[in-house]
Amino acid sequence: MSARTAQFLIAAVFLILGGWALFAPGSVIALGVTEAYRDSTYLTRFTMACFGAQAVLFGLMALVTRWSARSFAVFAVLLLPFFGFNYWFHYEVPVLTSIGMLDFAGNVTMLVLAVLGWRAASREAAAEAAA
Repeated sequence: MSARTAQFLIAAVFLILGGWALFAPGSVIALGVTEAYRDSTYLTRFTMACFGAQAVLFGLMALVTRWSARSFAVFAVLLLPFFGFNYWFHYEVPVLTSIGMLDFAGNVTMLVLAVLGWRAASREAAAEAAA
């Protein structure tokens, strides 16, 4: 896998999950949040849509920039706290349903892709330096 492919797949995670939150915030709340914490007020839907808009923005930026090995490494490290978030809000304070844990699946996918992208970008940079 090339670094660019890994980067595009990371963007796809943001665009798919972020797009869902942006364009169907009520659906994300209904499916992803446990009944005890579910709230479908306008402000809650608005906040979920804002969260989705930020994810879509990042996904679009990931499509139009070129990440170096360092970019992939920093992204991987910055993803780590999100695993704590997923654990806490699924097991300790049960806010996220099993469908809400798609966030966890997305984070795992992106972490694996970040490692693969880092390796590929390192190889690609070494090949360019040798040429």
